[in-house]
Amino acid sequence: MPPSLVRTVLCALAAAPCACAAADQAQWGERFTRNMVSPETGLPHSFDPATGENVLWTSQLGTKTYAVPIVANGRVFIGTNNGRPRDPRHHGDRSILLCLNEGDGSLQWQLVIPKVEGDNYQDWPSVGICSPVTVEGDRAYLLTSRGEVLCLDTDGLADGNDGTFMDEGRLMAPEGAQPLAPQPPDADVLWRFDMLADAGCHRHDSAHASILIRGRHLYMNTCNGVDNTHKVIRRPDAPALVVLDKETGRLIARDTEGFGPRTVHGTWSSPSLGAINGKPRLFFGGPDGVCYAFEPVPEDSAPRDAPIALKRIWRFDCDPEAPKETTPHQYMGNREVSPSLISGMPVFLDGRIFVASGGDIWWGKHEARLQCIDGSGDGDITRSGLVWTAPLNRHCVTTPAIHGGLVFIADSGDTLHCLDAQTGQSIWTHDTGGETYASVVVADGKVYAGTRRGDFWTLAASRDKKVLGHVKLDSAYSGMAIANGTLFIASMKTLYAARDGARSAAMKPEASAK
Repeated sequence: MPPSLVRTVLCALAAAPCACAAADQAQWGERFTRNMVSPETGLPHSFDPATGENVLWTSQLGTKTYAVPIVANGRVFIGTNNGRPRDPRHHGDRSILLCLNEGDGSLQWQLVIPKVEGDNYQDWPSVGICSPVTVEGDRAYLLTSRGEVLCLDTDGLADGNDGTFMDEGRLMAPEGAQPLAPQPPDADVLWRFDMLADAGCHRHDSAHASILIRGRHLYMNTCNGVDNTHKVIRRPDAPALVVLDKETGRLIARDTEGFGPRTVHGTWSSPSLGAINGKPRLFFGGPDGVCYAFEPVPEDSAPRDAPIALKRIWRFDCDPEAPKETTPHQYMGNREVSPSLISGMPVFLDGRIFVASGGDIWWGKHEARLQCIDGSGDGDITRSGLVWTAPLNRHCVTTPAIHGGLVFIADSGDTLHCLDAQTGQSIWTHDTGGETYASVVVADGKVYAGTRRGDFWTLAASRDKKVLGHVKLDSAYSGMAIANGTLFIASMKTLYAARDGARSAAMKPEASAK
């Protein structure tokens, strides 16, 4: 795997009101704001895969999982690879989206996507689908590893082939192979939008986006980035942010900021949404290390003959002292001096935006920071909009969680931070024992965090530091969802459903071993 991929797929990734149960987690983070906070209560401090204590069930994933689970309508959706095939028709390297039963983890259906051939840097080998789905009603929206935006029927093909897209058999067959005959365990694709063919984007390493829904529109980053030389933006005129019609998949709007030449590595930060002075604002962590606010399109806007341009309201440079050359790739590999970029999502709360930025995790400087921005201005608010800046330990690709006047965020310097949300002052830190690439989650007075070493930590979400639990997973931690009183915790190889008071059969030694 190329070094930038881990940062790409675990960036730390808002949906409109939907027909999902109130306790579901139908998208990544809180709806619109992207805050990594859940209202769930009665959650366990810890669980034990070896004995089954507080374990409702476990489900085998592939061998590499970089996506977070999403829970809606009695189903759990999670991207993985095909390292452990579930269907004898699909052997070899594939990207997979699993749809599992929320009650017992059994397979309902799966989406199978062949790998792109000829350029590993567009779809890295053995890495599966990295994006989380966003669910609204009986529709799931997803960016695949091939850069395709798909609208999926959450029932799969079990209730027939719906929608305008009827070529599922060809979609899941490798290039040059005969189309497969779709079967009930397969996904039902309703429509398809290709980022390369339809928006002119060239993704790098792997595609990662968490789609935000507002009205009839989908907002998402495009993953446009460098080519395999890491020195050239092959599609410099491509957008970094697009808006699609959720009914048809047609392109509604795009940015016209000219991000291409300023793109440090790739465009992996997903947008968030909030209202400032009664006006809706779309917040976006640009691939140039600048946080932007745009005016979203009217909620009921129908597709036009040509996409409209998103109107920019303000820009905030997260690292104004960094080099500003239009060819930032000359700093690749420089650990002391380099431009910054934004990988996690900006979080909106009470008129303020919280965003982490810093040097590229594999190619740039070690420096990282968390900033709080007053979003009420317009134009260049780099100086006027700064509320506070807090240094982090080393690199940061995650999204913060803000709750109870505190901000929690984990970085790649083995550190979980608790800061004062008003001042940015450090309250406490915790040595996690490993790098953290997945965002922390706050719920039920607890902070949940995991590391690339497979450590899963629970601490009190308070000013007084208190460790509540520690679990050793079978492989690196990938992310989690909280829904219906249950923690859905993904490692590279296993999805754990943990609920207070549950007890399942202990995992087999070979499954729980590192």
